[in-house]
Amino acid sequence: MPQIAQLPYIFASQFFWLAIVFGTIFFVIGRGMLPKIQATVDARDAQVAEDLAGAERARAEANETEAAYRARIDESRAEAMRVTQASKQETLRETEARIKAADVEIAAKTKTAEDSIREASDAAMKEIEAVAAELAQDLVAKLAGVTVTKDRAAQAVKAALHG
Repeated sequence: MPQIAQLPYIFASQFFWLAIVFGTIFFVIGRGMLPKIQATVDARDAQVAEDLAGAERARAEANETEAAYRARIDESRAEAMRVTQASKQETLRETEARIKAADVEIAAKTKTAEDSIREASDAAMKEIEAVAAELAQDLVAKLAGVTVTKDRAAQAVKAALHG
């Protein structure tokens, strides 16, 4: 068969072109393009690593800022509570002072009113005793026909009223 006899010549020729094509591919792609691609990939990896490190630094800074913010908020709350307590205490002292002043004023007015009532009551009682003494004097004179002195009638009314 003639095709089998040509096989070593064709095979050697195809092997030769195969080696040239693969060699060209190796040198063009492997030595020319691959380092550029690898450099791009390395640069990209470095950029990603740098971005991740920057993000981590930003996160750490954000955490520090948040901690400082929370500390300031806590300080502000504590200060507000202190001011509120001081204000409450001051208001309480002022209120107590006003209440004491009002109590003193009310006590004075009450004492004055009680004294006035006592005076009016005493005056009314004296008048009642005087009227009762006159009435008793008139009744005794009309009923018993006996004349009683004004002083004797006043003593009898006092004794009957007080006890």
